[in-house]
Amino acid sequence: MVPDHIGWTLWRATNAWRKDFLAGMVAAGHGWFAQARGNIMVYIGPAGIRQTELAEKAGLTKQAVQQFVDELETDGIVHRTRDERDARARWVRLTPAGEAAMRDADRIKVQIETRWREKLGPEGFDNLDRLLRQVVDR
Repeated sequence: MVPDHIGWTLWRATNAWRKDFLAGMVAAGHGWFAQARGNIMVYIGPAGIRQTELAEKAGLTKQAVQQFVDELETDGIVHRTRDERDARARWVRLTPAGEAAMRDADRIKVQIETRWREKLGPEGFDNLDRLLRQVVDR
């Protein structure tokens, strides 16, 4: 029997959104985004992030993040710089290619949102967004 509770519904909705997003990113030429290493990109903002903080935010081991950052660096998506205040620490920053990928990600997210808004209607979509924000902001 398939579970019938809000958690299952939220998981399925998240999975549907993620599937559409990753398909869009692959179509835009960012196939690496559909790999495990793509999951850390959400934590690397315009100013970059310390690699240790990236591991903490992503909930991954330092070793896993090291491997993902190595791969993304090899692909020219991110680069590392020394922390000026702590020579042992490294910052992870987006390269121009990484910034372009994030712009594509934003464009694709807007496209998905537009489809969902059309499916639910403007009022239905706005209600869904408002209610989900209430849950998340608690």
